[in-house]
Amino acid sequence: MTGADSSASVGRFLTLADTAEVLNISLGQAYALVRSGELPAIKVGGRGQWRVERDVLESYISAKYEESRRLSRWNQSDLGDVADVADLFDRDGRR
Repeated sequence: MTGADSSASVGRFLTLADTAEVLNISLGQAYALVRSGELPAIKVGGRGQWRVERDVLESYISAKYEESRRLSRWNQSDLGDVADVADLFDRDGRR
């Protein structure tokens, strides 16, 4: 996929290489996201090549932005401080 390609010309499904390019990650990282189920994909063709639906990828990206916003809010709240303190102690309350 090149910068000259419009989203309409690429079609409904992306290869893992295209997906990796969109996310600016390696092909191996894209494969790991798909294999783990974090990024939904389908296998097509006789060789079972992975394809990611464009809308699914956009939803995944939106969900990651939302996750990041929530984590940021959590860390900025008093509850984030409580979680940090809890990490200092083991189950018996010892340091």
